[in-house]
Amino acid sequence: MTHGLDTSFLVAVEVISHEDHAKAHARFQKLLKAGDTFSLSPQILAEFIHVVTDRRRFSSPLTLEQAVERAGIWWNAAEVVHLSPTAESTLLFLDWLDEHKLGRKRLLDTMLASTMQAGGITSILTLNRDDFDVFGTFSFPR
Repeated sequence: MTHGLDTSFLVAVEVISHEDHAKAHARFQKLLKAGDTFSLSPQILAEFIHVVTDRRRFSSPLTLEQAVERAGIWWNAAEVVHLSPTAESTLLFLDWLDEHKLGRKRLLDTMLASTMQAGGITSILTLNRDDFDVFGTFSFPR
């Protein structure tokens, strides 16, 4: 099975001082060992770099160079499938914004969800399940 990676989960796996690191890392390793794959979108990499370099979030954030290196490792990993927005996912994004009456703070999550949905991804690894529950199409592995 292919699981979509959300930024919150990716950050928890990468940042050892993150409160959910051990749990996220164990879940990732379990799925990896089972032979599962993971989808990753460019927008997740951009948000990942933004978050892990933020001094307000972490006492020892990564440098920009370290964050870009880590993002590259994820992007180039053999078990990672690249997933980018398409015309179909963009139409779904606009439909979901209207259908679910979502505001501006939900734009990025909705774009990610529509990209995953259009790409055939039905499982998301996230620490923020509520961000994706509204769409009613995803599962969240434990």
